[in-house]
Amino acid sequence: MRITFTPAGILRGVRSGIPLLLGIAPFGVIVGVISLRHGLSLAETLLMSGVVFAGASQLLALELWTNPPDILAVAIAALVVNIRMVPIGAALSFWLDHLRGWRLWGSLFFLVDHSFALSVAANRKGERDAGYLFGLGLFTWIGWVAATAAGHLLGSVVALPPEHPLFFAATASFVAILVALWRGPRQDVPPWLLAAGSAVAVQALHLPPPLPLLVGAFAGATLAAWRETRRPGARA
Repeated sequence: MRITFTPAGILRGVRSGIPLLLGIAPFGVIVGVISLRHGLSLAETLLMSGVVFAGASQLLALELWTNPPDILAVAIAALVVNIRMVPIGAALSFWLDHLRGWRLWGSLFFLVDHSFALSVAANRKGERDAGYLFGLGLFTWIGWVAATAAGHLLGSVVALPPEHPLFFAATASFVAILVALWRGPRQDVPPWLLAAGSAVAVQALHLPPPLPLLVGAFAGATLAAWRETRRPGARA
């Protein structure tokens, strides 16, 4: 079936992104609060959220933030965390391979874990309009920047204790996106278990923070890709 990129597809992506705000907004608020605690101005926080647009790497960068900041160390840590976008982008080739120019680069810029998960689920249900990914990502970006701004402003008037439930929002939002990707225990449990087990094993070695996430992501993705090539009818 021919892949398209239409305003209608973009609008469907936007509509699909509305429920995501329930998970993204608290996550963004936390990033905004922590940004304030580390001395970033509102403008600096908005610039980071708008350009980096990656909650996990932003949190890690803020954890490594010193005064004066070690820019190289922070940049390398963010790069390591975001390398997971390489296999994520490859997994969206069913749409991205058909895009060119601003449609391709815009879709890639706005791509995050949440839009990836919902886009894969939509494609499995028959969605053939690549505008869906762009619209979903754009709407998520707007919500993310707004949430981090709200968190920065909130942090200046309300002091949240470290054990506040809001700080669990980041973990909860990543767990929730697994629902959209779920196909069944035979397909998903082995790579998910390998990813989790690898990350926990590396974490137990007390290696730098980005490595557990990186190792877990690539271990799970490698097994999932290998299993896909072994399926009957899979292309060589």
